[in-house]
Amino acid sequence: MLIYWIWLSQLSGVSHSQKLELLQAFRDPEEIYKADSNAICAVKILPEKALQSLQKRDLQEARRILTDCAQKNISILTYGDAAYPVRLKNIHQPPFVLYYKGCLPDWESVPVIGIVGTRKASGYGLRAARQLGGQIASCGALVASGGADGIDTMALEGALAAQKKVVAVLGFGADVVYPARNRDLFQRIERQGCLLTEFAPGTPPNAWNFPQRNRIISGLSCGILVVEAPERSGALNTARHAIEQGRDVYVVPGNVDSISSAGSNQLLREGAMPVLSGWDVVSQYESLYPGFVCKEETAAAEACFRNEPVLPRPAYQADNKSIDNPDKSRYSVEDNRNHNLTAEEKAVLSLLSHQPVPADQIIADAGLPTGKVLSVLTMLAMKGLVQNHPGKYLSLK
Repeated sequence: MLIYWIWLSQLSGVSHSQKLELLQAFRDPEEIYKADSNAICAVKILPEKALQSLQKRDLQEARRILTDCAQKNISILTYGDAAYPVRLKNIHQPPFVLYYKGCLPDWESVPVIGIVGTRKASGYGLRAARQLGGQIASCGALVASGGADGIDTMALEGALAAQKKVVAVLGFGADVVYPARNRDLFQRIERQGCLLTEFAPGTPPNAWNFPQRNRIISGLSCGILVVEAPERSGALNTARHAIEQGRDVYVVPGNVDSISSAGSNQLLREGAMPVLSGWDVVSQYESLYPGFVCKEETAAAEACFRNEPVLPRPAYQADNKSIDNPDKSRYSVEDNRNHNLTAEEKAVLSLLSHQPVPADQIIADAGLPTGKVLSVLTMLAMKGLVQNHPGKYLSLK
C-alpha cells in the first residue's frame, strides 16, 4: 500500500542504504512495518538508533501526505511500481517515492536527455539551451531538466515550443512553484509532460534539496548535456553524478574567458563530448532506439527556431604542427601513463587500449566493486588518460 512506501521514505534515523537492505530482506514496506523486533533484529544490519526508529510505527505523517496528494491532484509512484524508471532504480540511492503532476512518460521507449546549466546564464547560453532543447526533443528524445531559472527554463521552453513532452525534476513539493515567474511554465509542463519530485507536498525549495534532486535528473537520463556552468555549480554536480552512474556527458563549448562557462569547459578537458546541435546528442542513441529517433528536418521544428541564432561553429580547422606529435613530447601521456597513479588506477588503465571497450567489460575484468571502478575511471578521465565515448564506451586518450 502507498501509505507504507511513504512511511518508509519519511522514516528518520534509518539510512537510505539500510532501508534498501530492509527491502531486500522483506517483501515490501508493509512487511517491514508489521515485522516484530525479532524479525528485524535477525537482519543484523541496523544499529540501536535505527531499531528504535522502526519501533515507533507512526503513520500519521504518511496519512497527511496522502491527504495532501489527493487534495492537490498529485500522483504517487513508488520504487516497487512497474512504471518506476529502470535507470533510476539502478542508481546508488534511488528515491523510494516520487510525486508527480501530469503524465508519466514511457521512460524506456526513448532516450532521456537531461539538460542542465547555470541560473545566471549569458545570452549565448540561454539561446543555446532553448535551441538545443527544441532540437533534441524534435529528434525524438525526452528532455528532462530542473525547472530553475536560466538554462533549465530555456531548455524546457525549447522542447515545449517543439510541441514535445518534457519532464521537470523539482527540488521541492510538486504543489510549490519556484521561481514564482515559472508558474505558467509549470502549468504547461503539467499539461504537456510531467512535474516530478521526491519531496512531499508543501516542501519548500531549501538549498540542500537541489544537490539531492540532481542525482535524479542524471539517474533518469541516458546522457546529460551541460550548456553553461561555472566552476562551482549544481550543473557540475549533476555531471559528476552522471559520470558516477555511467551516463554520457555532453557539453556546449563556451567562451574561454567566460566565468559562467569555466566549469563546462573543464568538463570538455576531462573528456566530455562537445555538442553543436541537438542531433550531436541524439544520434548517439539511434542504434539503441531504432525507429524512435531521427534527425529533425520537419518544417514545424525549423519554424520554432527560425529566429534563433545558431550556435557558433569553428571557422577553420588548424593544421597539425610538429609539436602535436605526442611521440616527440617528453610530456606525452604514453610516456607517463603509469606515473603518479595508484595501484588501482594502474590496474584499470591496463585493461584499456585505444580501441573503445564497454564500461561493463572493464568493470567485469577489473575484479573490483563497481563503484570503485567507476570512481577510478573518473579520476583517470580527469587526469587526461581516458576518453569517454557514446554508449558508455571508453578508451585510452
